Amino acid sequence: MSSTWVPDVATEGPFSLANIPFGIISTSEDPAPHAAVAIGSHVLDLKVLATHSKFTELFPILSGKEDIFSQPTLNAFAALGRAVHRDVRSTLQKLLSADTTYPEVLKDDDGLRQKALLPQRSVKNYLPVSIGDYTDFYAGYHHAFAVGAMFRGPDKAIQDNYMHLPTGYHGRASSVVVSGTTIRRPNGQIVLDPAAEVKKPTTGPSRRLDMELELGCILATPNRMGSPIKIADAEEHIFGYVLLNDWSARDIQMWEYIPLGPFNSKNFATTISSWVVLADALEPFRTKGIENKTTLQDYLKDSREDSVFDIELEVDIRTPEGDTTTISQTSAKNLIWSFPQMIAHHSLGGCPMKTGDLLGSGTISGPNPRKNSGSLLELSRGGKDDIMLAGMDVRRFLKDGDTITIRGSCGQPGQRVGFGDCVGRIESALPL
Repeated sequence: MSSTWVPDVATEGPFSLANIPFGIISTSEDPAPHAAVAIGSHVLDLKVLATHSKFTELFPILSGKEDIFSQPTLNAFAALGRAVHRDVRSTLQKLLSADTTYPEVLKDDDGLRQKALLPQRSVKNYLPVSIGDYTDFYAGYHHAFAVGAMFRGPDKAIQDNYMHLPTGYHGRASSVVVSGTTIRRPNGQIVLDPAAEVKKPTTGPSRRLDMELELGCILATPNRMGSPIKIADAEEHIFGYVLLNDWSARDIQMWEYIPLGPFNSKNFATTISSWVVLADALEPFRTKGIENKTTLQDYLKDSREDSVFDIELEVDIRTPEGDTTTISQTSAKNLIWSFPQMIAHHSLGGCPMKTGDLLGSGTISGPNPRKNSGSLLELSRGGKDDIMLAGMDVRRFLKDGDTITIRGSCGQPGQRVGFGDCVGRIESALPL
């Protein structure tokens, strides 16, 4: 991959020429949300780029769809499929390359460059897609084992079905928010004395508010109702990936989850990063996930072993006093189920998947519970241990004013492929 002529592209930054993630922005000149890509510390406004007289010549695959980057979401672009995404990303890389064969389009066109190439700090980001449905899976084996052992003991940590199918639950799409959105502490029913023989709930703010480090997958092309997606075809239905924080109220969850699973403990907020890293950008970072020695049903058997990605992930917490601590570092390869397997299982009964649907991986933790855990529940051993923070502060769960930042990237310096930050700050619950 060659270098770019765009200034201020840091070698360790997430948005190299090897990446080109897509998002939705607005600018001071154009307050209507529309499409852009990130490159270094800048964004390339695709709506402005589309006004160039050579746009159709450069992007013949978008002929007749010249307004696609003027839309307030990426759904229409996502629905065009992987071949179109690949072609458009490749052309953008050529335009932004130092040795571009089209210097007159952007590199040497001062007027267009000043309008189209803008500092990221000068734009506002929005949810990249309109999310019709959100399903959260439980594919992080180390998290599943740690939490299962916490509540059932190590001998019964993994449920009988876990190694046979990718378990999940249907989340709430209406509360998925873009990075930077403030998260209000939820109210709910909680039991203050879980050890009591007779459980007596009370209603109030969650006292055990947690985060979960996840990878999110956004779907591109739909399937018809009644027609499952075969695992061999599942990759072609994927638009790209985002970082995801599945905020969780553990005390509300413990009281409500039997018999139907999480409800109010999860539906108050889910944060995703602003930029969608296209599936093709992550191809070089494929690797093997956690081995599953169970004999799988045929519909879940993938022909390739490198079905997950080795993405370096980390979680920071910043206290209201401004002290920041990295509390976890792990890799997205710590999954026992791949997204193609999740898609094949999700659609097995004929469920229609739609463009913009969001799938969460489940919490991604590594093998070392003290360093690699993707939730405070694990790091604090169920709220029993203090997590030491900078400034001699401690946490077991989140306090009001705390800010969680998730980051993820892969690749060599100068060719990093990353997501940018996935950020949320906790504010106080509303009085009842």
